[in-house]
Amino acid sequence: MKTLYLDIFSGISGDMFIGAMLDLGVDLHQFEHELEKLHLDGYHLHIKRAKRFQIEGTKFDVHLAHDHDYGHSHDHGHHQQEHEHHHDDDPPHEHQHEHGHHHHDHPHDHDHDVHDHAHELEHAHSHGDHQRTFTEIKKVITHSTLSLWVKEKSLSVFERIAAAEGKIHGMPAEKVHFHEVGAVDSIVDIVGACIALEMLGKPRILASPVVDGSGWIDCAHGRFPIPAPATLEILAARGVAITQTDEPNELVTPTGAALLAEFVEHFGPMQNFKPEKIGFGVGGRDNKTRPNVVRAMLGEQSSSSSTHDWETDSIAVIETNLDDITAEILGQFIERALAQGALDVFHTPIQMKKNRPGVLLSVLCAESEADKFSELILRETTAFGVRRTICERRKLHREFTTVKTTFGEVQIKLGKLDGKVIQASPEFESCKKLAEAKQVPLKSIYDAANHSCAELRK
Repeated sequence: MKTLYLDIFSGISGDMFIGAMLDLGVDLHQFEHELEKLHLDGYHLHIKRAKRFQIEGTKFDVHLAHDHDYGHSHDHGHHQQEHEHHHDDDPPHEHQHEHGHHHHDHPHDHDHDVHDHAHELEHAHSHGDHQRTFTEIKKVITHSTLSLWVKEKSLSVFERIAAAEGKIHGMPAEKVHFHEVGAVDSIVDIVGACIALEMLGKPRILASPVVDGSGWIDCAHGRFPIPAPATLEILAARGVAITQTDEPNELVTPTGAALLAEFVEHFGPMQNFKPEKIGFGVGGRDNKTRPNVVRAMLGEQSSSSSTHDWETDSIAVIETNLDDITAEILGQFIERALAQGALDVFHTPIQMKKNRPGVLLSVLCAESEADKFSELILRETTAFGVRRTICERRKLHREFTTVKTTFGEVQIKLGKLDGKVIQASPEFESCKKLAEAKQVPLKSIYDAANHSCAELRK
């Protein structure tokens, strides 16, 4: 399966992520065309080559229509992109914005209802008090002509930020306000990140452990230690571990944190990963201890000894031993866990201490949902604790087709390995529906369908 590995040894921000995606080969003109579907005015893009610690990559910036950047006039609307190719030693304009690990050459003077750290550090502008609530931002995205996947993922990322801000400031997420200036580039960064991932084929995403800097940051609501409040809240809500380094700067921004929380399946070192393309997204600051870049690698992850084309992934296995739970509660828990998205739930008879009969309750779920189902077990059963294990899976490529029987058509699930059908089984609901329609025993439908399945395995 196509896999994107993010090496975030120097943190991550929204624009650094997009820069890395463009450096991997995302087509810039198609990317811009997709952004036009937002029908959002008041910005243009700057994309250029840049270096940090002699590492060259792509620098992506969202510039607002009233920014005084690089001395260009601002009579263009939402879609004039400036594809500049400055050298790193070119003198920056005194008002240049670096929307990565953002430094601004003008002072920070904010009057936000909620600090717009949703797009990294806040912008100081005196262009009025126009604001967008999270609800209004949802309307912008929902009413666009973007794909359904991009809409859903963009809203999910924004929702993580709004929920964090709402919790910090004691208000519902829907009422969180983003200053209009911040909201525009936040929307472009977040939606742009989702567009880029779709253009790459929606790969599975893994990342190295999350590291942030140390020290303090100044924002509208005071002086806070790094990680910034919203960044910490977003990562905590997902259960992501953070390690601080001696870099005296903010490395992970709230937008970067929200992208990690939404998309990354697993945080850890590379394992059996075969890079095919490597790209660098460049930030806007020269750090003290490490290059301010995100390294992104697109490739395949597989078992080093495998020559088969099976699919691989990782899941969480959550287990607990119970000797005091009633059958009714156990049955209700299984129904609820499956309804909430568990991959499978089952219980096995076991013998516990003092020769008591009991059950081993097991829940299989996505690795990212292990906390959710651990909590569900603790709340809904008599368990005092759970065990969690991360397991690798090998899966056949699955396809669905229909076969003809003497009673009618039945849907069949096929399992393929190395291009050959090695498993074929009738789908229960399809068999049940046909049995009811023909008024024949369900077993008869299964027998007929299995006979047709045997032909597919030849």
